Amino acid sequence: MMKRLILMVMAVLFSGLTWAQSPTKNTSNERGARVDDTAPGRLQLSAFGGLSMPMGKYKNEIGRAKNGYFGGLAIDQYFRGNKWGIGLDARFLNHDMRKFDSVFFDNGHIGTTYFNHPSFQHIAVSIGPTYKAGSGKVDVEAFLRGGLLFEGFPQYAQSIYVNAASGPPAKLFDTYYTSNSKEKTRSWMGLGGIRLSYALSNNWGLFAQADYLRAFGKSFGKDSSEFYVTRYNEKKALGTKDVLNVKDGQLINLLDFYEEQPITQKTFVQAVNVSLGIKYTFGSKRKPAPAPVTKTVAPSALAAPKDILVVVKDKQTGFALSGVTVKISRNGIDNASISNADGQAERIKAAEKGTYLITAVKNGIAAEPVNISEQDFNNAGNVIYKEIFHDDPRFTLIGETVRANDSSKLPGIGTVLTNTGNNRNMTQISDAEAKFVYQLEQASDYHIVASQAGKFSQTESVTTKGLDRSKTLYVTLKLGVSNLDAGAVFVLKNIHYDFDKWDIRADAGRILDNLVNVMAQNPGLRIELSSHTDSRGKDAYNLRLSQQRAESAVNYLVSKGVARDRMVAKGYGETRLLNRCANGVDCSEDEHQANRRTEIKVLKF
Repeated sequence: MMKRLILMVMAVLFSGLTWAQSPTKNTSNERGARVDDTAPGRLQLSAFGGLSMPMGKYKNEIGRAKNGYFGGLAIDQYFRGNKWGIGLDARFLNHDMRKFDSVFFDNGHIGTTYFNHPSFQHIAVSIGPTYKAGSGKVDVEAFLRGGLLFEGFPQYAQSIYVNAASGPPAKLFDTYYTSNSKEKTRSWMGLGGIRLSYALSNNWGLFAQADYLRAFGKSFGKDSSEFYVTRYNEKKALGTKDVLNVKDGQLINLLDFYEEQPITQKTFVQAVNVSLGIKYTFGSKRKPAPAPVTKTVAPSALAAPKDILVVVKDKQTGFALSGVTVKISRNGIDNASISNADGQAERIKAAEKGTYLITAVKNGIAAEPVNISEQDFNNAGNVIYKEIFHDDPRFTLIGETVRANDSSKLPGIGTVLTNTGNNRNMTQISDAEAKFVYQLEQASDYHIVASQAGKFSQTESVTTKGLDRSKTLYVTLKLGVSNLDAGAVFVLKNIHYDFDKWDIRADAGRILDNLVNVMAQNPGLRIELSSHTDSRGKDAYNLRLSQQRAESAVNYLVSKGVARDRMVAKGYGETRLLNRCANGVDCSEDEHQANRRTEIKVLKF
């Protein structure tokens, strides 16, 4: 990918330089008149800002850097003729990093501590040649720069915490951590790009700019120039039923889950940047010169360029498929984009005649490639339309985290999806639109909950049993999330007991496991756990049965490591009915069911 981007930038630079050459000593001014190439050089000041997109290992498994923002200033002094010049570029770049999800096992969890702001923050200063070519009010400038990159790296550690008999969980081992000797360091850097500008007047102009920046070298002086992380590779992922044994403050079965020796990985900084800006050019207007006599040469007969439009569809249902990475490739150059809600990849406009390869990938599964031949350019019409079919046998869960009280969107919430058949967990944080997406196996049951300090959600059930994949692609869910405020009361859905029993069944245990995680994430949380019955049966019997059920639920939580003094068990029997169904009132089974419930009340947070 890196080589392709470099080749693309070089090709654009070469095309711009070739287009700018002229056999005369004249160029065009803003009104299309010819001007003398010997005109005095002008000084140009530019300000710009926009989107910075990390690449390679800096973006992926090592740096985990996300798309960010950048802004800067550039000064270009052009020589006589205003074609060649030298420029200075200074800019600031910020890339937040993708944070790690927490992982929970039977007697603890894996969490991440961030010792500074979890982002990469860099200042780049560079100098180098600039070339300009113009036509009317439009200028194209190509530039190459070299200089210094002042790098700022995030510092963090992912650690294993084991629950203690009392007090907060104990931190016992770091599984993944940054290993740079310094948070701030330096490196050599290179920068190359293209600027397309439009003149508003003789002095002012607007422009769009695209460039590529990367660091070079392993060190600068005595400081490392690369970002380092150290990790212990997993032998087996920790699950909710796994236990890490501790003796004398040491994990004695750690090697069952992790390799004995750590590995250290590194990456350099690199990013593609796109921006908009404004520039001011000092100096007086260019002097017009007589237009030369030119000869008109008839263009050669070539096939007219055509637009290329690619639509991605789900193979089993034929539905348009969004969120698919589509690449349209020719001569080693990729045009990559993400399909929209209509399944459309970004349209390539005025594509030259030739052969193209279309590929598509989503969730690690590649579609069967599709080709465009030269014959497609000879067919009628101005658009070449191609469909590519993605075949993933799984269903797609599209969820949304919302506030439980008003269903408004609540972004940035951690979620945990559990396959109840094999107890495998997957985690994800809802995005800026409060959306989260999981892939669901066929004929399977799942539970999903919010997992975030200070928050509570019900354990919601999702199933693909009974669904036909040839007719259904998407499963939707809204996950209601509430704040753990003192005095708040929550009904625990789907807590069921056998008739005249108070034992915790396996299905109820899965619901209570969510409450175990909530208590672990919020060490200061203290609750009342209460049980309620309907009005049928004797009052004293209902009161006694509800107390036994509440105590069973508390005992279950204690068996999972929650301190007993953080919970109060209370049976209310039929003293707190939610509806009219008191003794002697004729009610439906659904109305009675509403009164049979298990609740938690926040006593302290």
